[in-house]
Amino acid sequence: METTRTIHLEDLSADNAMNLLGLQDNNLKILSSCFDVDITFRDDSFIIKECDDVTFGQIQEVLMALYEVVKKGQAVNERDVQYAYRLVSKSAKVDFNDLAKKVIGRTLSGKVIAPKTNGQLAFVEAMEHYDIVFAIGPAGTGKTYLAVIQAVAKLKKGDVKRIVLTRPAVEAGESLGFLPGDLKEKVDPYLTPLYDALHDMLGVEQTDKLIEKQIVEIAPLAYMRGRTLDDSFVILDEAQNTTPMQMKMFLTRLGNNSHMVITGDVTQIDLNGQASGLIDATRILKDIPEIKILHLSADDVVRHPLVQKIIESYDKVGSR
Repeated sequence: METTRTIHLEDLSADNAMNLLGLQDNNLKILSSCFDVDITFRDDSFIIKECDDVTFGQIQEVLMALYEVVKKGQAVNERDVQYAYRLVSKSAKVDFNDLAKKVIGRTLSGKVIAPKTNGQLAFVEAMEHYDIVFAIGPAGTGKTYLAVIQAVAKLKKGDVKRIVLTRPAVEAGESLGFLPGDLKEKVDPYLTPLYDALHDMLGVEQTDKLIEKQIVEIAPLAYMRGRTLDDSFVILDEAQNTTPMQMKMFLTRLGNNSHMVITGDVTQIDLNGQASGLIDATRILKDIPEIKILHLSADDVVRHPLVQKIIESYDKVGSR
């Protein structure tokens, strides 16, 4: 039976109401659109028109989870609303508390960096407990960013002595050797996402100083051969573009007291028909308990909400 229902929130301050509803009630509009019902807010209460029991229960679960977020002084955005909706529509628990508790670090401006989805939380926890972690998933799931943040956090704590960032340097048919400049200038264009995360945590000046001192090392994958990486946090980004031999070479660089994080998106392989070392490695290593292999999904996308829809649409075409 459909009827008009009300959800009342006790002690909702004006600031919390603004953080919950969003600018110009945008979050409320998103919530109404997700559930395809008319939801309005008045006198600390949400009024839901023509709503059946199941939908009402789901809306209530989403609102109460988001209310817990704003009570901690945090604003809710469109992505949070849509993520909560996706969870409840799959009968999954909607709870942001575990995410908010897992603080990985802070930006230079003091902003807290924490996982924003359950998939990201699993990734962060895996990096804390495993020496080798594979994170495979679509663009926008925060794989690279979270890996760099974790690396910087471990460097600051003294758990590792250096950070090594590497990435396949041939992605679109252009050989590294034909690019102009010295080694750093050749590799830099491929490593922009890694620099972005470093700059967030350390600032440009501090990042440059650490690179000068080789505490943070930027190196193309080809330059890793023959090395043993002790006391290091090593990140291999865009790993879908490694060959099986390159991946084996990289993994066997692991030294004492070191950690490796390998990130990639198997839907964006640029190897012109060659086998991907990332796919090969996850198949070969899946039964080693000391290695964690995680798969993130469109639900873990933290970019613009349209990115998640784009990924899902491409996945549907790819599955035909």
